[in-house]
Amino acid sequence: MDLSQNGIYISEYSVTNISDLGFWVLADDKEYFIPFEEYPGFKDASVKQIFSFRFIPPAQLRWESLDIDIELQALSQPESFPLVFR
Repeated sequence: MDLSQNGIYISEYSVTNISDLGFWVLADDKEYFIPFEEYPGFKDASVKQIFSFRFIPPAQLRWESLDIDIELQALSQPESFPLVFR
């Protein structure tokens, strides 16, 4: 094994908690809250569906089975995205 090569940074993306109001996603060492009130597509989703997402670079989360995409910027700066998810 050659340890002289630089490692590859692997970001962690995961659901960290679910409550009756929404859920939290960890992305690039930052936690984001996704409220069911603002993202009703998740309201009737199963726990398995909520946990089953992938990161699409540069900054998008994708829930394939629910056909939902969310930009991380929309979660970190919601005032910049006045449209309501329907």
